[in-house]
Amino acid sequence: MFKFGEQFAKQFFDVVGKHGESLKHAGGRIPLPETEAMSTLQQDFARRHAQLWSHMLQRQPGSSAEPLVPAPRGDRRFSSEAWQESPMYDYLRQAYLLNAEYLNQVADALPVADGRAKARLQFLTRQYVDALAPSNFAATNPEFIKKALETKGESISAGIQNLLADMEKGRISMTDDEAFEVGRNLATTPGTVIYENALMQLIQYSPLTDKVATNPLLIVPPCINKFYIMDLQPHNSLVRFIVEQGFTVFLVSWRNPKGDLAHASWDDYLEQGPLAALDVVRQVTGVKKPNVLGFCVGGTLLTSALAVARGRGEDPVESLTLMTTLLDFADAGELGCLVDETSVAAREATIGKGGLLPGQELANVFSALRANDLVWQYVVGNYLKGDKPAAFDLLYWNSDSTNLPGPFLSWYLRNMYLENNLRVPGRLKMLGVKVDLGKVDVPAYLLAAREDHIVPWQSAYLARKLLGGETTFVLGASGHIAGAINPASKNRRSFWTGDGQSAAPEEWLEGAEEQPGSWWLHWIEWLKKRGGKTIAARGRLGNATYQAIEPAPGRYVKEKS
Repeated sequence: MFKFGEQFAKQFFDVVGKHGESLKHAGGRIPLPETEAMSTLQQDFARRHAQLWSHMLQRQPGSSAEPLVPAPRGDRRFSSEAWQESPMYDYLRQAYLLNAEYLNQVADALPVADGRAKARLQFLTRQYVDALAPSNFAATNPEFIKKALETKGESISAGIQNLLADMEKGRISMTDDEAFEVGRNLATTPGTVIYENALMQLIQYSPLTDKVATNPLLIVPPCINKFYIMDLQPHNSLVRFIVEQGFTVFLVSWRNPKGDLAHASWDDYLEQGPLAALDVVRQVTGVKKPNVLGFCVGGTLLTSALAVARGRGEDPVESLTLMTTLLDFADAGELGCLVDETSVAAREATIGKGGLLPGQELANVFSALRANDLVWQYVVGNYLKGDKPAAFDLLYWNSDSTNLPGPFLSWYLRNMYLENNLRVPGRLKMLGVKVDLGKVDVPAYLLAAREDHIVPWQSAYLARKLLGGETTFVLGASGHIAGAINPASKNRRSFWTGDGQSAAPEEWLEGAEEQPGSWWLHWIEWLKKRGGKTIAARGRLGNATYQAIEPAPGRYVKEKS
């Protein structure tokens, strides 16, 4: 059975050789280099396979035994007892885990000098070994067989029906799509759309307290997703939480681009997004310097817009909050490993002068970053077992994809992910202004997530070097979304705070203290210090110039790709 492991590895390197052209290895394949470390890996691989085979032969029918190759922590693919009941399936899963571990170690050990190419190889390795898991195939998944027998084949019929339905939708179902509707049980915080242009609507939310802070808060969510990740249901809505804390809240709801926006650029998004919204907020509230919050790429857009305003001689805001946002793209996480000159040039040549990136294509990329959780789990559950996915608001949002204009995307990929131009003062011109993030000298609250694979927390920390004002850095537990959307109503998980201004993120973490609960409670106290005096709640939404257009959440967020 060691031959099985050899064939598994050989097949992997054949695939890498055919598809990993950017790694620039001759001959179409990547040979295993003869190094001491690699030799040790191979010897250990052979020894453990022999040990596993011997262990299986000694196992008595009907008996159970502790696995020699346990699944990694959090890996639920083989948690069912069906994998342990049969020595054959037990061996199959452990042999797979051993092979997967070996290939990941080889990818880590290969002497590839180009860091981006190395990261791409590691990413491809994960995709390959995840796809080949025995749990993904009917013939090698005992759970499929067991359920088919228990249901007398009905699970197979249901799985085929689920597959056909998903093929018609063009995506894998991750949740019960009928359980949610934007405006009915998602994005229900009361408010009104008071302004709109071709790219966005601006929502002003109704007060939920008698008194409010003088200084309002403007939220700029990412334009690559729908805004209601910040306003899911009342118990986990960040928007509602802020309103309940006594703030007048405005929020940008980006339009889902269609053909008429195929030529929209980065500058268009700045001008018609954060800058336009800030102008409306000032006129409606009479406050010259609102507080602002940006999430993910919304934070990158927002900070860029503030740098443009500062370059024009304006003093635009009271404070800045950034949630899981990159300003320095030197290490752009797993997305960064997928961006190279070839891929960016291809986008520029196809949609860079006009066109759209379909929302589903972008959603597929994000799902691939966590394939076991966002792809294969549902392949097994929906198609092999014939189950219907449970209702889950976060996964409904995750499936509600958004298109992107080609000029915007191409500019963003080249200047941020590929060339990392934003961190260099004066290198980029936006709206005719040379931008310098150091001129954004307001107090800033920076939230990162410790397990974030899209915005590595160490990279988010580097914003402290670029912004010109005092910064407060907070590290939340969990990943990109769960770390940010950690509702105070449940007050779970934890976060880390520290007073230090260390240049290196690891040094900061050494001196940081872990705090139990949600970072929302820590942040809202920080924000209240920038809220100004307390005044009577603003009963009227909008003003004589910016009157109600339609109730929140508005029609832009409901447009499908």
